[in-house]
Amino acid sequence: MATLVIMAAGMASRYGSMKQIQQFGPGGETIMDYSIYDAIKAGFKKVVFIIRKDFAEDFKAIFEPKLKGRIETAYVYQEMDKYLDGYSIPEERKKPWGTSHAILCAKEAVDEPFAVINADDFYGADAFQKAADFLKNDCKPDVYAIIGYQLANTLSEHGTVSRGVCEVDADNNLVGIKERLKISRQNGVMVDEEAEDKKVEIPENAKASMNFWCFHPSIFDFIQEGFKKFLDENISNPKSEYLIPFTADQWVKAGKGVIKVIPTTAKWFGVTYKEDAPVVQRSLNELVEQKEYPNNLWK
Repeated sequence: MATLVIMAAGMASRYGSMKQIQQFGPGGETIMDYSIYDAIKAGFKKVVFIIRKDFAEDFKAIFEPKLKGRIETAYVYQEMDKYLDGYSIPEERKKPWGTSHAILCAKEAVDEPFAVINADDFYGADAFQKAADFLKNDCKPDVYAIIGYQLANTLSEHGTVSRGVCEVDADNNLVGIKERLKISRQNGVMVDEEAEDKKVEIPENAKASMNFWCFHPSIFDFIQEGFKKFLDENISNPKSEYLIPFTADQWVKAGKGVIKVIPTTAKWFGVTYKEDAPVVQRSLNELVEQKEYPNNLWK
């Protein structure tokens, strides 16, 4: 049985609202609705939402009526005091500890192979089918996967984006992820502005991590151990985050196993800036017009 874990605990600083519950589809659907719909079609049997405790009742009121009888649901809370291993929360710390910590918070609710995604990204049906097939047939304690998107298909028309660019070997295994923080297309070429006076050209066939990962539950102990080390080194830095690409990189370099990069033809889109919202709405309407999705997902 495959489980889908959705990271929905964060407020988006650049977007400025709880974009995870903004309605984009013609039937009032959120982006998450489309992910769950695709996951159910692909064979996922359970969805675990990682949310904030203070938002739990409102969140459940939105999703429980839609999903009842369609897929098993569970809720976990990413709270800053979880798994701190004796540390106290620094007074200046205002935000959660990052995406790897978010996954760790799901430890008690997940004991089967699982996929993990962002709440505010649209990933496409092909990606969920490939994830489900991997989790069912190939996922092991020493074999994980990441769904790799064409980087060129993940840019924003409204500013630079931050992406984890995958380095892949001849066997389609992940060698590493390079976090590039200011990617855009300039004069027809993808570039990362590493510094004001330096631009790095990125190949057109580059694969991007959009935080669509496939893990065996064996990852939880590794994350917890890594989080202790992270806190030892970063507890006094209020902006430090313990992120999935870092964890994945450490897991591979520690010789724990391999992470397969599974390419997808799906078109990714998401809301990085407020100006992206109409683009997302238009994209979803086009998919509905093309009969990829019904007018109302849950009727």
